[in-house]
Amino acid sequence: MDTEDPPALVLPAAVGRDGAPALCDAVRSALEGGGARVVVCDTGAFGPPDLAHVELLARLELAARRSGGRIRLRAPAPALLALLAGVGLRFQMEGQPEEGEPAPGVEEAVETGDPPR
Repeated sequence: MDTEDPPALVLPAAVGRDGAPALCDAVRSALEGGGARVVVCDTGAFGPPDLAHVELLARLELAARRSGGRIRLRAPAPALLALLAGVGLRFQMEGQPEEGEPAPGVEEAVETGDPPR
């Protein structure tokens, strides 16, 4: 497991359609240039969430997936999480294990009679 912190991108409170491409480029650069699989997107500056925030996060996730990675949200407000769930989008949150990885402290079950590893 990689112990290095993933790159982080602090998202501004408001981003118009003109600002989204630069943020998508930043996500792509972090994934393609740095060899990271995840970019943490800090949503702490978001005010009351709206569909513009949802669109931005969806575009960032799409850019990340096209570059072979994902985004992970840091500090999402409960209202943002509710809005994302309402439109059917799910994002990984900081502190959750990555897909395919066991949660920290969880060990694989062993059947009696299995040879030791």
